This record gives sequence, structure tokens and C-alpha cells, in this order.
Amino acid sequence: MSTAEAAATAQARAPGSRIKSSSPRQIPVVGVVTEDEEAQGVSEPMDLNRVIKLLEETGKDDLEEKQLISVKKMVQCYQNGLPLRDLAQIFKILNLCTGKIKKQPHFLEPAYNILKLCGLPFLKKKVSDEITYAEDTANSIALLGDLMIIPSSELRIQICKCIIDFYHAEPPKKHITGYQQASSSYKIKMAEVGGLAKTMVQSLALLENQLVEKLWVLKALQHLSASEVNCTLMVKAQAASGICAHLNDPDPSGQLLFRSSEILWNLLEKSSKEEIIQQLSNLECLLALKKVLKNLFTRGLSHYDRQLRNDILVITTIISQNPGAPMIECGFTRDLILFATFNEVKSQNPLVKGLKFSNSYEDFELKKLLFNIIVTFYKDLSTIQLLIDGKVILALFTYVKKPEKHKIVEWSAAQYEELQLHAIATLSSVAPFLIDEYMLYQGNAHVLAFLEWCDSEDSFFSHGNSFHGTGGRGNKFAQMRYSLRLLRAMVYLEHETINKDLCEKRAIQQLIGIFKNTISKYNDKEEAIVLEIQSDILLILSGLCEHHIPRKEIFGTEGVDIILHVMKTDPKKLQSGLGYNVLLFSTLDSIWCCILGCYPSEDYFLEKEGIFLLLDLMALNQKKFCNLILGIMVEFCDNPKTAAHVNAWRGKKDQTAASLLIKLWRKEEKELGVKRDKHGKIVDTKKPLFTSFQEEQKITPLPANCPTIAVMDVAENIRAKIYAVLGKLDFENLPGLSAEDFVTLCIIHRYLDFKIGEIWNEIYEEIKLENLRPVTTDKKILESIITASENIGKMVASLQSEMIESQARQDVQNEQKVYTKVQATHKQRELANKSWENFLARTSNVKTLKKAKRLQEKGIESSRYSERPPNAIFHRTDIEGLNTTVPSGGVVTVESTPARLVGGPLADTDIALKKLPIRGGALQRVKAVKTVNEPEKSVPT
Repeated sequence: MSTAEAAATAQARAPGSRIKSSSPRQIPVVGVVTEDEEAQGVSEPMDLNRVIKLLEETGKDDLEEKQLISVKKMVQCYQNGLPLRDLAQIFKILNLCTGKIKKQPHFLEPAYNILKLCGLPFLKKKVSDEITYAEDTANSIALLGDLMIIPSSELRIQICKCIIDFYHAEPPKKHITGYQQASSSYKIKMAEVGGLAKTMVQSLALLENQLVEKLWVLKALQHLSASEVNCTLMVKAQAASGICAHLNDPDPSGQLLFRSSEILWNLLEKSSKEEIIQQLSNLECLLALKKVLKNLFTRGLSHYDRQLRNDILVITTIISQNPGAPMIECGFTRDLILFATFNEVKSQNPLVKGLKFSNSYEDFELKKLLFNIIVTFYKDLSTIQLLIDGKVILALFTYVKKPEKHKIVEWSAAQYEELQLHAIATLSSVAPFLIDEYMLYQGNAHVLAFLEWCDSEDSFFSHGNSFHGTGGRGNKFAQMRYSLRLLRAMVYLEHETINKDLCEKRAIQQLIGIFKNTISKYNDKEEAIVLEIQSDILLILSGLCEHHIPRKEIFGTEGVDIILHVMKTDPKKLQSGLGYNVLLFSTLDSIWCCILGCYPSEDYFLEKEGIFLLLDLMALNQKKFCNLILGIMVEFCDNPKTAAHVNAWRGKKDQTAASLLIKLWRKEEKELGVKRDKHGKIVDTKKPLFTSFQEEQKITPLPANCPTIAVMDVAENIRAKIYAVLGKLDFENLPGLSAEDFVTLCIIHRYLDFKIGEIWNEIYEEIKLENLRPVTTDKKILESIITASENIGKMVASLQSEMIESQARQDVQNEQKVYTKVQATHKQRELANKSWENFLARTSNVKTLKKAKRLQEKGIESSRYSERPPNAIFHRTDIEGLNTTVPSGGVVTVESTPARLVGGPLADTDIALKKLPIRGGALQRVKAVKTVNEPEKSVPT
């Protein structure tokens, strides 16, 4: 038979093959190996088809011996590794051998030896062999799981060892010329493809009473569960429930519990967590976990036992998140609550008698895990009574107190601090469901006293090592943060008994004081935690003061001051991500709840320019704040003093509050997709307020108690609030508006009319859709209302058109004025140039100068009276001896007069009556001289 024929025959006869491979390969024939080749590690080629054919034969007397010899030779041939090209035939031989074990026990040893070969490296001749023979390899490895049905302890253990060897690959003992080892992860990948993990899980059902084999299978599954693919296959085989149900099987070595918990951990981490929880949420599994945990709690003393106990408790915590898990029915919940509280609340239960925690890391972690599982219990209301019976609130409140030195025995200072924070966080989740217990154990008094210590100057060094202690190293901010979270959770229940008790204990004044102290205490490193503390304080104050005027009066001016302090925060910090946004939201909420409705606080807020700060925030144009600020503005405008403050506000570029509100309206309508033209004018007079969403939604008949789209639109955007604010400011007297603002203001002014018409239109359309016909009178009234609404739209559109045209005319007039001013400027410039040219002509041309002189004299003469009036004083119009070429002015500028000329402060200063010296120059003191034949002159003033 040729090599090609042999390959074809082997391919056609491959038994147990799940996927038939079409890969061409050549079967080596018997050859002669020299001593040198043997020294190099070259294995003797074998005709595997011949071995297969021999094993398939039956009926001859000496056939068994020949078969055993041929298999033995094959095992010797592949001592250094299994070539991928021969793998399918080798596993077929293995399958034939295992099939004969029942009737011919001598085949057990050959099968065992072949399995040992499977732990050797897989060899490839070409790089592409891993891809070419991938299907054969996957099917061959999958056969290992199928062979677990053979009732042989040796074979089963060897199969498990073989699988474990996949994860601990070793290089071949000898190098074989022409072959190289397949990649280390190749076997693992092929095991995933072949579904080996699933068959190994199924084999556990065959090993219920065989501890050794079961431990080896669990060890193999522990390795297989490191892969997500294998975990998915194991989940499909119900591995979680099957393994968990047998956690308590007898095992002196303790390996069964350890390996089972490791496998469960891997399944939870690398497969569908929900499906695993569902598999474990049955009575059998929970009873097994309960028994294991109880034994580890009471008898586990070693470090290993404590670690295992914590692992099992984590798995239990995950299961307890499923409301359908029968935790209460099996008594598991009661036992866990007992373990969580026995150290703080003394119990006579024999289960915890003599039980005590040490300060070891494992016990410390256990305590935190028990706090965690309590948090999962409260979500199931059926456990509330168990939490009450277990006195969980009392146990947790033992941690809400000032740490006492020299009294912490069980835990170190750092451990106690972490447990304290964890306990307060647990209280924040559990206490709202146990209100009666909270009040019974004076919860408010405990928390307020603890807050007082947190705010005090007592020396205390916080370690801040845990998740809950973040940001609290070296201070008491972490304790303060979790205490405030607890108070916030209780206040937001709106339970009057709790809130009244807090107010009677002066909680409002205490919280305001804490807020003031946090402003001065923190540094930049603690900024985030302090901002959270301040936010919580404001939220608590809001919850206490809402709907209670006397409490708002207690909040008073000191409370208003802290609100104003926050509102003056630099707007740039709002984008820092540290929590300023949350703080500002809390501040706005406290304005609403703690100031509005209390007139003294409102007046103080206005006096301190609080409205200006609100408008400054609104001018930041951040949509997330605008809605809340506008709501506050609507309420504040009920105060008659508010309008003056709003109208007095000025923003950037002298923007007024009215202009800002109208700008916000236009922006809101643009985002909502309301139809407007380029001037902001109404386009559709029938639906002037319709948004794009309303256009897309068809009107559908709704019950009378369900709001329609038009009604919901009022609450879903800020237009109604802008209308309310502007209405309270008086639409007719709004300062600082442009023509565009007035065009928009026409729509805002008629918002309520448009909205009423929109709702009536919806009613009319719903009547049509329901095929109802109103009576004639109702129909006429309904049509007249709709027509009136449309007419209002047309009227507003007409008014807007007039405004736009008027503004266009005004723009033209303004443009003409500008042009006239420019023209006058140019003409004045021309006159100035002409005057300069005349001046130059007079100074450079004598004839021109004389002509100008004559014209000047002529003009002077023509302006005089023809007859001199009696008693008139004659003034000369020229100065004799003047040597200038231009007319002199009537103003003389004297820069300074030296003291030597005027004679000092006591000298005669009547210089104007003295005669000027003929020689000119500076003034000199001269004797008075009477001028002869000179008319008397008056002194010009």
C-alpha cells in the first residue's frame, strides 16, 4: 500500500472522531535507524494504521499478545513527544485499548502508558501544523474527558495528571531532528475548543464515593477554571451547584473544601455571575455552605482555616444578593446576624459561646465582611425582623462614639478606626429601615455627640488607610463625612419624629457651626471631602427646614451667610470636578427650603445682594443650574422688594436681567426646535409654541388624570418660569431691551394664552379621534376658543412685523445721521485746509497780506456805528508798532511773573494801571507817567 493510500485509510477509519479532518498527511513506514540517528533522538517510525488494524481484529488465539506488543512498541516510539500529525491515530489506539479493558484487563497498562504520553509535549514539523491539525487535536483532547467513565482509579488519576500537565509544560527530553515543540498554550487552547471542562464536570457524578479520584478531578478543574471559555462550559454543566452541594463530603486532608472554593471563585469571576448565583440559590447548596461556615467559625483555628472561612463568607454574601435565595428558610441569615453582632451584643447562644475575635488580619477582614452581609440583608424586607431580634442597630451604635484610649482590646487603633467608619456606613443603609430601633437607642443623640467630637479640637490622628477613610488622614473629616451621611439618610425619610428630635437637640445651630468651621480648617488636599461634608450639611438643613417656618427662623441670618459664601465661589471651580457643582446644587436647594417663605431671611438675603449672585450664576449660561435658579426667582418675586434688585442688576456689557431672561428663552426655543424666522418672529400662528418633539408625537386620547404633551411641556422646559418671572417684573417696564428682545417679549407676554389655546386644540383633536360629537353649543364655543387663540397668534405676529419694520426704519435714520456727521467732518476738514492755505498765502505774499488787511479794516469799519453814542469810550482796534503779519487775538497768555517784577506779596499789585514800558519785554516796576494828548482808555476785563 502506498503512503497516500495509507493516509487515506487512516483518515477514513479514525474512530471517535467528532470532526473529520481532511488534512493530508503521510504515515511513516518501517525504517532502519542507525546508532548515530538514535543518539540524536530520532524515534523509529511506525505504521500506526497497522497497529489500529491489528487492534480491531478478533478471534485469533495469540492475537492479544501481538496487540499488546504492538502497542508497547508504539509507546516506546513516542517517548519524546507526540507529533501533531499522528495524534488522531494515537488517540484512536488509546480508545481501542480502553474499550478492551472490561473483557481483557491486560490492556489497562498500555492504556495507562499512552495516557502518560499525552502529558509529553506535542511536536510539529511545520509551523502551520498547529492550524492544520487543530481539529484532530481538539477532538483527541476531548476524548480524555470521555475516558473518565472507565471504572479504573489509575486511568482516571492519570487523565487528571495529563490535564494538569497542560498547564506545566516541560521541554522534550531529547531534541528530535525535524520537529519542534508546539506553543505552550496550544494544549490549553485545544482543550477549550474540545469542551474538555464540561465532560470533566460531568464525570464528578461518577465519583461520589471515591475521594482520591474526586480530589484529582477537582484539581484538574481548578486549572481548567482559569479560562473564561472553560468556566462558561462548566456553568453549562451545572458545575457550581454540583461542587457546592458536596462541600461537606468527608475529607481528612481538607483539599476538597479548598479546591471547591477556588473553583467557585473562578466561576464567579470569569463567567456569568447571575447564572452562578442562580445555581447556588437552592436549599441544598445553602445548607452545605451554612454547615461549612459554622464549622470554620467554631473550629477553624489555623491561618488557612480563617482564610477559607472568609472566602466562603464572600461567596455567601454574593448569593445573599439574590432575593430568591432561601437564606431565611435554612436559618442561615439568623446565624450570620448572630456572628456579626455577638462581639458587641452579648448572647447566650451556644454557637458563639467562647468565640472571640483576635486582631489578626483574617478576623479583621471577617468583621468587615459581616458588616457587608448585613447591608445585603436589609434589601429583603423579610429579614427586618431578624435584624431587630439580633439588635443590629445597637451593635453598630457601639462604634459611634469617641475612641477611648486604653480600652480597645480586640483591635489596633487603625483597625478600630476602619471598623468604626464601616459601621457608620452600614448604619446609613440599615437604619432607615429600622426607625423604631434607631429612636429606641437614641440614634440622633449618638450621632450629634459624635459630630461634636469630630468638630472639636481634640488631638486625634486618623490613619485614613481604608476605602472609607479616604481623605481623612490626620484629621476627623472621614468620621464627620459618614456621620453626616447617616443623618442625611434619616432626615430624608421625612419622618417627623426624627426631624423634630433633631431640632430639639439644636441640630440646625450645630450644623451651621460645623459648616463655618470647615471653611477655615481645610487645605487643598482635603478639598474634595470638605466639599462633600458641606453639601451634606446643606442637604440636611434643607430637609429639616422645608415646610417649617419656625425652623427657617432658627436657620436665620447665620444660615444665609453660609449660603452667600458658597454662592460667591469662583465660577471656574465649577469645572474642577472636585464637587463644587454638587455643593452649588445643595446651596440652591437650601435657598428654596431654608429661606423662601421666611420674610426676615428673604429680606436679609436681598440686603446682602443675594439676587445679584443668583443672576450672576444664571448668566454663566449653564443649563443644569438655570431651571432651579428660575424656580427660586419665581418664588422670590413674590417679595415686593425683589423687583428693584432684579432691575438694578447688570451683567457683562451692561446686560439687564430682563435681557438675560429673554436670551435664555431664545436659546431654549432653539434647543426645543420651535419654528421661528430669522428675526425671531412667529411662523405658525396656529401652533406658536410647538416644539419639534410635539410635532413628531401624534395626539392620542388619554385618561383625564394623565397629563397631555402640551401640559408636560410646561414642566419639561424653562419657558413657563421665564414667563412667570417677567410677569412679576411687569412686562411694560423692562429696562435695557433691544428690538430683538421686544420681538421675543411679544411671544413671552402671550405665553399663557398660547398654551391655553394649545391645550384646547388637543382637546378638540382628541374628541375627533374618539369619534365623539359635542353638542352644537359646545362645538361653537370650542371652535370660537381655537379661532381666538389663532387670532392672538396673528395679532402677535403682526405686532412683531411692525416692530421689525420700525427698527429697520430707525436703523436707516441712524445710518443717515452717521453719514451726515461724517460729511460735516469732511467739510470742516476742507475749511481748515482752506484757512491754512490762506494763512500761508498771507505770510508769503505781501500783496495778499495787504489785501487781507484792507478787507479786515473794511469789515471793522462797516461794523461800527455811523455816529458815536454820547459818553462812549473809544477802543482802538489795532496796536501801534505791532510787527506781526496776522491779526492779534484778544487773549494773552502769561506763563509766569517773577516775584522781582511784582515786588513780593506786600508790593503794589495794581500793575494794570501802570504804563507798559515802550521797549517791551517783561513787566518792570516804573513810575506812573501821565500820557499827553492820549484819549482815556478803559482796562479790559
